[in-house]
Amino acid sequence: MKGVARAVPVLMYHHVSTSPGMITVTPEHFAEHIACIAQLGYRTLSARQFADYLAGTPVPPKSVVITFDDGYLDNWVHAHPILHRHGFNALCFLVSAWPGEGAPRPNAAGGDITSLPRLLGHEEGESAIEQGRADDVILRWSEIEAMRHTGTFEFHSHTHTHARWDRLTRDRDEKRECLRDDLAKARATLRQRLGDVSDHLCWPQGYYDDDYREIALAAGFRHFYTCDRGTNVVQRQPLPTEAGQSIRRLDVRDRPANWLASRLWVHSRPAVSRAYLAIKR
Repeated sequence: MKGVARAVPVLMYHHVSTSPGMITVTPEHFAEHIACIAQLGYRTLSARQFADYLAGTPVPPKSVVITFDDGYLDNWVHAHPILHRHGFNALCFLVSAWPGEGAPRPNAAGGDITSLPRLLGHEEGESAIEQGRADDVILRWSEIEAMRHTGTFEFHSHTHTHARWDRLTRDRDEKRECLRDDLAKARATLRQRLGDVSDHLCWPQGYYDDDYREIALAAGFRHFYTCDRGTNVVQRQPLPTEAGQSIRRLDVRDRPANWLASRLWVHSRPAVSRAYLAIKR
């Protein structure tokens, strides 16, 4: 149907930071990406709009979902001001045990780069979290609230601990029980801090199996964000609610805007996207 999206690409970011890393995009490239998306006439979808699209509600042809995993401080320092400048929104999947208390720290919207907090690289940040210094690398609740109030970010679950229970437990029963407890704590924390919790869940490290899906469905989640590459189309026969919906995403690299523009062109067209991924495989 003309004037309606045939597919909606979902972009996956982690860090927007001056500290280099494998899953990091520089602030300069991120600014180019968002300016390019705006210039090409794309609109960003909220989680609710995207869920409605997957259920059959038409959306404009140039629609895209922007996601961030984990909830890093640099999302506040650099990504938030850039999204705000263009009136765009993103989904952040938050590890709910990690955010801390305290006043919002300076971000790039103020223009004084000398006052910005030090941003850790990904590996250094992982070590800080393991050592109990999550505040050095993760958003504070006050920053989360400021981002929500401005409308640049909405927050959804990335579990409570980001643990891979399939690796940390001795057997299947223990894995299922730990995951069940983890998701319950995640939902309770987000409901307490944000007033509500959605049915959108991002799998830690992209891992899921039948047990993960079953436990997550029982916990109330219905939209599952993966690291599987590809685009997202409306099901010809909508999936029953109890089956859930797996969502494919595109890992965004630290590349110029023309690289991202070409990926959006490809993955806004289902047949082209399938052919492209088949060749890449």
